[in-house]
Amino acid sequence: MEYKDQQLTEEKVFKDPVHRYIHVRDRVIWDLIAAPEFQRLRRVKQLGTTNLTFHGAEHSRFNHSLGVYEIVRRIMMNFQDRVNWDNEDRLLCLCAALLHDLGHGPFSHSFEKVFKLDHEKFTQRIILEDTTVNQILNKVSPNFAQKVADVIAKTYSDKLVVSLISSQIDADRMDYLQRDAYFTGVSYGHFDMERILRVMRPMDDQVVIKSTGMHAVEDYIMSRYQMYWQVYFHPVTRSAEVILSKIFQRAKYLYENDSYTFKLKPTHFISFFSGTVDLQDYLKIDEMIVYYYFQLWQEENDEILADLCERFINRRLFKYVEYNPDPQINAGMELYQLFKEAGINPDYYLVVDSSSDLPYDFYRPGEEEERLPIHLLMPDGGLKELSRHSDIVESISGKKRTDHKLYFPKDRIQEIKDESLKQRIVDILYR
Repeated sequence: MEYKDQQLTEEKVFKDPVHRYIHVRDRVIWDLIAAPEFQRLRRVKQLGTTNLTFHGAEHSRFNHSLGVYEIVRRIMMNFQDRVNWDNEDRLLCLCAALLHDLGHGPFSHSFEKVFKLDHEKFTQRIILEDTTVNQILNKVSPNFAQKVADVIAKTYSDKLVVSLISSQIDADRMDYLQRDAYFTGVSYGHFDMERILRVMRPMDDQVVIKSTGMHAVEDYIMSRYQMYWQVYFHPVTRSAEVILSKIFQRAKYLYENDSYTFKLKPTHFISFFSGTVDLQDYLKIDEMIVYYYFQLWQEENDEILADLCERFINRRLFKYVEYNPDPQINAGMELYQLFKEAGINPDYYLVVDSSSDLPYDFYRPGEEEERLPIHLLMPDGGLKELSRHSDIVESISGKKRTDHKLYFPKDRIQEIKDESLKQRIVDILYR
């Protein structure tokens, strides 16, 4: 029997708090889960610094990846005898679902931003270059690894397959909304996924939803909206991310400064600091490694790096105020100068952070990021774009919400000895 068709002698299951059980029968999937590159995801948290706000948010990219795989597995079961579905794509979809987050680094988005990395490109490299994952995929067929990489990159020729992993209603979002809601303890991210899976139908280039399932999709979209503003963009979590980014930024600056010597050479970060990251360097770094350095850097001779690491490790985060960059730009510039006058480096201790989200959008020709809208399958067999049939979705369609906050160390301001200078800073921050 060919490797791609091999089944385990008995079904393996992972007990899961969100989906109850995750089922594995395919030898390929079982081997991929055991690969070192996939096991590394146990050491990368799904929500980065969110556990400093919601203490239960300790779940990993490993948990999430298995969850996305399980949702796609269930979709495949529902699709197997339907028109417009080629069951030959089943294993491709399962592998792409399982491996879609393979390239995430520690504290993914902050890490990527400082070091100018792209986790999606590293996902593709792990799949295509000299790794255990690549060896497993190559046993399926010589071009199978490239197909999986193309699905994840959204360049695969069959857009229906891509839409299962990446669209405005996909397995990725359906898992992380429920999983993140479960582990953060909030109620916002829950919706009737079983109903959505039952009313999904394969069409030529995307998955569509039977019109009778519209209300379940409305619930899903509103869940997503609430999760972004109540959990993902929580200002305390963003404060931790601000400090995290500034730690990486300061460490990189010190490494590039020939006059500074670290007490312990930051071996794991050197290629990131110098912009020469190869795949093996990338795979060696995870959140355990990062925390190890942060613990050590609390004792560094550089006051800024030591202070930022101590704040992050012990959750002494920056405070924040609402800030609108356009009308308040002069106030921001004045604060920058006052911080310098007070001996507080504004490049590290005065930070504007912006969050924005577009909960649902219809098709807009020429947009940089083309968002394929959700289509409802009507009783007459025609398709209707969701926001044209749902008043709830129409009310938020195309409406991008943006939020700006100014972060600063309140304790450092309180320590300023010049009362006049301190009062000027406080007046600008809180007026």
